[in-house]
Amino acid sequence: MDSQVGQELVRLIRDHRTASLGTVLDGHPLVTLILFNPNSDLSGFDIHISRLAQHTKALAQHPKAALMIAQPDNHTRNPQTLARLSIQGYAEPIHPDGPAYEEARESYLQRFPQSAVNFDLGDFFLVRIRPASARLITGFGKIFDLSAQDMTSLARQTHGLE
Repeated sequence: MDSQVGQELVRLIRDHRTASLGTVLDGHPLVTLILFNPNSDLSGFDIHISRLAQHTKALAQHPKAALMIAQPDNHTRNPQTLARLSIQGYAEPIHPDGPAYEEARESYLQRFPQSAVNFDLGDFFLVRIRPASARLITGFGKIFDLSAQDMTSLARQTHGLE
């Protein structure tokens, strides 16, 4: 992998704050829109979800999850050339009494300050999606299969995400 691939990966993640979250609920696929906050080395993507949501029930049934981060279609080019990242991973709650919680909370609120009120509600909690693998497409025929280690290495090479 070259540094250009890393830059495109980091730019796609940095420029977008929403993703499609794929889960399995009662044996059927479920896709929902979610806000995400990437860890600086791309070792995890934090989401803040309600216990009342269908995707939360799905994650309780199966911790496997997928995120799709995609460049929006602005109708000026071939949509098949839009940059997109599909991440396959595992979801795990970030426990409020655990060592990672305060840092994850502060980082999430820096990216989404309007979400502060949700942290006061008892049904919301932080979940970290840890990538196992990913597929980055940056244009027609520009396809890169990445491991979790590839993602963190590329993030470090390009000075990471803030």
